[in-house]
Amino acid sequence: MADSFLQEQRQQHLDSQTGESGFALLNTGREAFLARAALIEVANHSIDAQYYIWNDDATGRYLAGRLLVAADRGVQVRLLLDDINLAGKEPLFARLDAHPNITVRVFNPVRARNGVSRLFALAANFDRINRRMHNKSFVVDGHAGIAGGRNIGDEYFDEDPLQNTRDRDILVLGPLADPLGDSFQAYWQDLWAYPLDQLHELSPGDLPEVLEQSVERPALRTRPPAGEEAARKYLDQTFAGVIQAPAELVFDPPPENPEGPASTPKATARALYRLANAAETEILIESAYLILTDEELNGTSGLGNPDVSVTAFTNSLATNDLLTNHSGYARWRKAMLASGIDLYELRPDSPACRQWIADGVACGPGGLSLHSKAVVFDRKTLFVGSFNVNLRSIYLNGETVFIIHSPELARAVADDIDYATGPENSWRVSLDENGDLRWHAGDLTVGHEPDVGLWRRFQSGFLSWLPIAKYL
Repeated sequence: MADSFLQEQRQQHLDSQTGESGFALLNTGREAFLARAALIEVANHSIDAQYYIWNDDATGRYLAGRLLVAADRGVQVRLLLDDINLAGKEPLFARLDAHPNITVRVFNPVRARNGVSRLFALAANFDRINRRMHNKSFVVDGHAGIAGGRNIGDEYFDEDPLQNTRDRDILVLGPLADPLGDSFQAYWQDLWAYPLDQLHELSPGDLPEVLEQSVERPALRTRPPAGEEAARKYLDQTFAGVIQAPAELVFDPPPENPEGPASTPKATARALYRLANAAETEILIESAYLILTDEELNGTSGLGNPDVSVTAFTNSLATNDLLTNHSGYARWRKAMLASGIDLYELRPDSPACRQWIADGVACGPGGLSLHSKAVVFDRKTLFVGSFNVNLRSIYLNGETVFIIHSPELARAVADDIDYATGPENSWRVSLDENGDLRWHAGDLTVGHEPDVGLWRRFQSGFLSWLPIAKYL
């Protein structure tokens, strides 16, 4: 097998004597999109992509179209998608699956693909359906890859004109691309990974011209690398800045019995607990969805250690894209505060939006949401990937995370969290002398969830009484 460009980059930019991989933070959606687009252009042998969501929108179609072009030149492409958000998008992926060099599989599917029958099937298989493949990985030629919080879609890549997310990925070059590929392979060969053609029969309508048009005339504000030479130049500059560090990859393998009980913390959660218990002074949490119950706060997680400062940054009710998820957080918010955790909630008018989102057009009211997931320990170790610090990630979902022992990367993320939790960007939540919640931003203090109306506050409050936190 001939050397690939990525293998040459590995030899050029990494010190092979250390056995360490190189890492780069992808902090904006534009960076994350360009990195994926460029990796597709330089792929020589293989592309393995695993995603919880792949939208049929401008960026989703563009990347899918470039996968077709890569397959045309002989690259073997494997695409593994979770089924929970796939319904209605099958034609796009059937078009890919029809190519002899592309195979698409669907994890933990429901046989009924649409309508009321699908809703009934979801309800009838409640336990199994809640075991989702939330892992996100992208591995090219076995030498480089991306893992983190982002799905594939306009709102994750700064391309949605109305709604964009603050997110975070890690680009890896070197040895850890192998275990990232192993995590993909574990799900790819699982009994619950079904070939797409067993669920959706290819039809002439699955060959839309729009896919070809999205490659030739992409409707994007970002200009992707035009061909292999431009992609090589972009990646060479990016890889020149990677930070080598000792690291490990942890992933949750598929459940042996998806219908069985989910009462034990999974591998990624246990890795988080191990790091939390070893923390000496400080834990910084950045999590789109945050739920810690008494069991986690008072148990063996290490997150309720009174000798360690714990700061958590999450969505406010005004910025959370899922009202149900916020209600679970709201149910346990007082308990988290009482345990000593310092809570900060993202403001919808945060000026940080213009730093996080490459195109500030979506930084108006209602245009920003937090989707990133990272934990920093003592500003020396970074835990980053698809893992939200909530019960669903702890017990139900499959997740993938990097644990990187790099003060430089850890400090960079810690600095981001410090900035995000400033009063101009976040509300600091506290309990007053009567045990009531208060939200603070500079000299301003309010006694209810800020920046939202009474009806949304009522909905969240009502849902918070339901015992569904584990499924949010």
